[in-house]
Amino acid sequence: MDYTATQSGFRQQPSMRLRNSSVDGADGSQLFEDTSGAGSASQAGYRNQQPGAQAAGFPGQSLLSDPMSNLAMAYGSSLATHGREIVDKNLDRFIPISKLKYYFAVDTVYVGKKLGLLVFPYMHENWEVSYKQDTPVAPRFDVNAPDLYIPAMGFITYVLVAGLALGTQNRFSPELLGVQASSALVWLIMEVLAVLLSLYLVTVNTDLTTIDLLAFSGYKYVGMIVGVVAGLLFGRPAYYLSLLWCCAAIFVFMIRTLRLKLLSEAAAEGRLVRGARNQLRMYLTMTIAAAQPVFMYWLTYHLIR
Repeated sequence: MDYTATQSGFRQQPSMRLRNSSVDGADGSQLFEDTSGAGSASQAGYRNQQPGAQAAGFPGQSLLSDPMSNLAMAYGSSLATHGREIVDKNLDRFIPISKLKYYFAVDTVYVGKKLGLLVFPYMHENWEVSYKQDTPVAPRFDVNAPDLYIPAMGFITYVLVAGLALGTQNRFSPELLGVQASSALVWLIMEVLAVLLSLYLVTVNTDLTTIDLLAFSGYKYVGMIVGVVAGLLFGRPAYYLSLLWCCAAIFVFMIRTLRLKLLSEAAAEGRLVRGARNQLRMYLTMTIAAAQPVFMYWLTYHLIR
């Protein structure tokens, strides 16, 4: 430690000599490690590794670029398409889905006119179904065409009204409502099967299909709903009066509709052709029409008390 004198006579502060400064600056241990260089080196290494990683890609990329995998995927898609076509073809054989679209091609105007025709068919004159290029037009263009919308909605509404009637009488239960719905459905299926068997035994050549018969048999739910609602609102006499009116209306509707289907030869000539076969056709038409009021009463009389 050296003390040097200045011109003013005072001694300066001792200057500390740093020992081994060159050694400390060269290879001595530092208090804090300088990581800037290592960081830059690691970043440089990462940058150098990125092209390799991008070149390697993900495992699915090599799978997609493989010709064999592409061939297998193409074969699998073609096999799935072929299987779907087979399923659609076999399904259409038992359930004609393409034909069902025709029976649901309705609109609000058609539904209103059809309901009016089912309740009051006496003033309607033209009962023939319109055709366009040998195919019947959609129901929304012809009120005489059969549909499945009104029968389906009528069945659902009938079940709901039956539940309401049972509820007002403190007899409602899910089991009883299920029995009501299932019994109505079973009677409908039995009716259609009986008509098909009768047509086969009588050997009637008609363009009536099973779906047509299902539609015509389902129109009676409209009258059943009217009768039950009238009975709930105004009592048992109103039920009988409204049901009697609807039974007569559905009888006339079925007679005038089915006679053009079952008596096509006589209808084409404008007169009834006498003969045993035509007599059977007339009896069959009247039997189908007369069965509708019987089912209407059988499925509704216990709902009104």
